[in-house]
Amino acid sequence: MSLANDPLLQPFQLKHLRLKNRIMTTSHEPAYPEDGMPKAKYRAYHVERAKAGIALTMTAGSAAVSRDSPPVFNNILAYRDEVVPWMKDLTDACHEHGAAVMIQLTHLGRRTSWSKADWLPVVSPSHEREASHRAFPKKMEDWDIERIIKDYADAAERMHAAGVDGLELEAYGHLMDQFWSPATNTLAAPYGGPLENRVRFTLEVIQAIRARVGPDFILGVRGVADEVRPGGLTQDEGLGIARYLAKSGMVDFLNIIRGHIDTDAGLTDVIPVQGMRSAPHLDFAGSLRAHVDIPIFHAAKIQDVNTARFAIESGKLDMVGMTRAHMADPHIVRKIMIGREDTIRPCVGGNFCLDRIYAGGEAYCIHNPATGRELTMPHVLDRAATLRKIVVVGAGPAGLEAARVASERGHQVTVFEAAPKPGGQVRLTALSPRRKEMLSIIDWRMARCEEQGVHFRFNTLADAATVLAEQADVVIIATGGLAHTEVLKTGNELVVSAWDILSGDVKPGRQVLLFDDAGDHSALQAADVIAQSGAQLEVMTPDRTFAPEVMAMNLVPYMRSLQKLDVTFTVTYRLESVQRHPSQTGKLLAVVGSDYGGVRKERVVDQVVVNHGTLPLDDLYFELKAESSNQGEVNYSDLIGGHAQAVASNPSGSYQLFRIGDAVAARNTHAAIYDALRLVKDL
Repeated sequence: MSLANDPLLQPFQLKHLRLKNRIMTTSHEPAYPEDGMPKAKYRAYHVERAKAGIALTMTAGSAAVSRDSPPVFNNILAYRDEVVPWMKDLTDACHEHGAAVMIQLTHLGRRTSWSKADWLPVVSPSHEREASHRAFPKKMEDWDIERIIKDYADAAERMHAAGVDGLELEAYGHLMDQFWSPATNTLAAPYGGPLENRVRFTLEVIQAIRARVGPDFILGVRGVADEVRPGGLTQDEGLGIARYLAKSGMVDFLNIIRGHIDTDAGLTDVIPVQGMRSAPHLDFAGSLRAHVDIPIFHAAKIQDVNTARFAIESGKLDMVGMTRAHMADPHIVRKIMIGREDTIRPCVGGNFCLDRIYAGGEAYCIHNPATGRELTMPHVLDRAATLRKIVVVGAGPAGLEAARVASERGHQVTVFEAAPKPGGQVRLTALSPRRKEMLSIIDWRMARCEEQGVHFRFNTLADAATVLAEQADVVIIATGGLAHTEVLKTGNELVVSAWDILSGDVKPGRQVLLFDDAGDHSALQAADVIAQSGAQLEVMTPDRTFAPEVMAMNLVPYMRSLQKLDVTFTVTYRLESVQRHPSQTGKLLAVVGSDYGGVRKERVVDQVVVNHGTLPLDDLYFELKAESSNQGEVNYSDLIGGHAQAVASNPSGSYQLFRIGDAVAARNTHAAIYDALRLVKDL
């Protein structure tokens, strides 16, 4: 397909605004604001995507319009006047690269907490509490409605003054949808009851905004057209609302959502994660286009170019959102334009990005550590001034990233790997059907390394002599770790690891106790294998909650599987010891205590599985340490500051030595890849 007839590269006329192609990032909040303002880090994130050719970048998912709509994580505060110059700086910087900029405004309604910010009551059109955020709302009065309408208009006027190309009102799960949905609106007329009354608040907000910004400013609604829940907004009512908005003549586009977000499970169906169907709501969004004469936008796990292209070519959408895909690779459009779609870093649906913000952190991509760190980490690598010979030991995610970065900078790279294939722990993870997309993290890096001529030596257990024979300038140890099960007072020899179960090296027992003291994916993946085998399973953790490292949205598919299989989850108890049962042949007696003290319980099972992270495979590192010029030392100030490592504590040493990833300590995939990028980009 030529550039001239690629559906994704065709311009789209939205009112007076000419969008140069059909690809956008929908409004999302990566939680990068500082003091509620989109400062340098936030601006750099959006500018990177603008530089790479995206037509429209939408900011703020969502910017708060009122003080009684305090963000539940780090959002833009659109109710403050000082937001104007910051948004203007961001908008101007993106405009320089030909990208349009919009912002999403909202009032969260019940989807927040009264204990945030100014400790004001949460408001909603009913007293119904939202499960996710737990606040019991005040049922809105007439003066609440009046002041919030004014707050919307004030915020819109600020955005207009900042020079953004338009704005979008958020109407799914937040206050506007709480008016729309019969499940959350128990008001009397004129704002409750029939559908036309439930839409009134939205139309009055739009009228107030139009009075401030005029008829030409672009205004859209990102709204739910079917809540897919008992008592909620139906598909017919959603179509009715779309028609009301289109016929008003005041709305320029609709960004279609399907589902509800008041629970973790509901949110995950709206924004599908790894192992779930791609583009599940695309046909639904496209069906509305046949009923309303207004442009239709949509995004929901449209993570690959072919699906996005189909969405436009088939006429289902006018603009296609590839939001998480652009967190994985902000240069999607540029790579399409240069005919290198094959080099696009794939979104693997790991949802590390969204789960982090809902846990109070910043959004980072599981395998692109430059996203969100544009001020310090490169998306495109420069050639090194001095080319060197680099040896990497280990072809897991850390080792492959080190090899990729080094080779793209022009260095000569050799990788030793003991296994017959690359991947390390990721290859083990990908054995679970739900997480098979993780293998793309490895495949993408292997393809880039092969393009750059990296020399791989698989089935090679490298020792010190093997490495020294290469006469390298730099040696990077990325050997990862091995499952750590030596955590009990007695009986460690009687347990198996979660890895043993996942790999198939050990078959599940019939009565199994899985003790999870790491809280990561390995435990739940092993639990799934055990439960699917028909075993009776108890998952035990000393934590207050199980699987805290998996976090909310990634937990949903596991629970949908494990709860159906009647798995028991036990929190706040610690496995202390295991012994062979004194009277029941083939059984184990597990002794259980508690960090809170004063408790002793017993379990009789035939298998105990322990998940307690990894211990570094670091023997080779310590063998090589003495003869290295830096004796393995990393100058953290230089590492953080983006400077080359210059430690020379052993001037007679012939090579620099570093270790990265789980060869240092048990962490996660993102940490391993970030280790590699920020070290090797300056070698």
